[in-house]
Amino acid sequence: MESENKLGDYLRARRAMTAPQDVGFPDDGSRRVPGLRRDEVALLAGVSTDYYIRLEQGRERHPSDQVLQAIARALRLDDTAAAHLFRIGLPAPGPSVPPTTAVAPELLRLMDGMLDVPAFVVGSAQDVLAANALARELYRGFARYDNLLRMIFLDPFAREFYADWDRAARTAVGNLRASSSQFPGDGRIERVVGELSVRSPAFATLWARYEVRPRTQEDKHFRHPRVGELHLHFEALAVTSAPGQHLSVYSAEPGSASGDGLVLLRRLAEQSAASTEQNTSAEEGNIRS
Repeated sequence: MESENKLGDYLRARRAMTAPQDVGFPDDGSRRVPGLRRDEVALLAGVSTDYYIRLEQGRERHPSDQVLQAIARALRLDDTAAAHLFRIGLPAPGPSVPPTTAVAPELLRLMDGMLDVPAFVVGSAQDVLAANALARELYRGFARYDNLLRMIFLDPFAREFYADWDRAARTAVGNLRASSSQFPGDGRIERVVGELSVRSPAFATLWARYEVRPRTQEDKHFRHPRVGELHLHFEALAVTSAPGQHLSVYSAEPGSASGDGLVLLRRLAEQSAASTEQNTSAEEGNIRS
């Protein structure tokens, strides 16, 4: 788990990821640490080395807006990473709105009405809160369809399912970082991070990089055990009425092989539903008899 010095942890991680040559400093191979030195960041940001060291060490906890802007430029942070820097460097007063896990009935009806595409709702810690039939069929090979991070890092099937597991892992961790930035102190996120940090060295390594990457859309490549190769487009839509929730939807190019794959996936989902209904009816009949 992370220390209480979130600003210092973030600055150290981002400093280590900034290549000296990218900001105009030579790298002759004699550097003892990766990335930039503290004095180099201070020089680029226009602050004293002593002040910057106090920021990293947590002895200075009230940087100005101008200082954070200068550091963001020095470390070449993009808009998302800079926004995270400002959230932890200039925390907003008052309590934040906590995430919610209850999925509205109206959203469930909307999702279940999406008969041709996999759709599911995730919470702030990437827990799967609800899913339609196609989504459940898409992830059928996993032992548990409960939390996307646990599935990626703890289920061996993930290495077969994701054609580019490394990319899927980086994306998932960056997305969780973004969520933890939006909901600081969220207990569920902390429990997921704690479990995965202990059980998955791969997760612990990626989490320590402090990359903030909210996942809103991307192209995904899956290897489904029954359908085969699937190239799907992913969209994550924020549920504005429920903080922390996102409706995730996969789609395929019309007329493509992946489009045909989704048709097959729907048939498999229908077969699974029919089989479940038959088994339920048989069990009820045995109980009555």
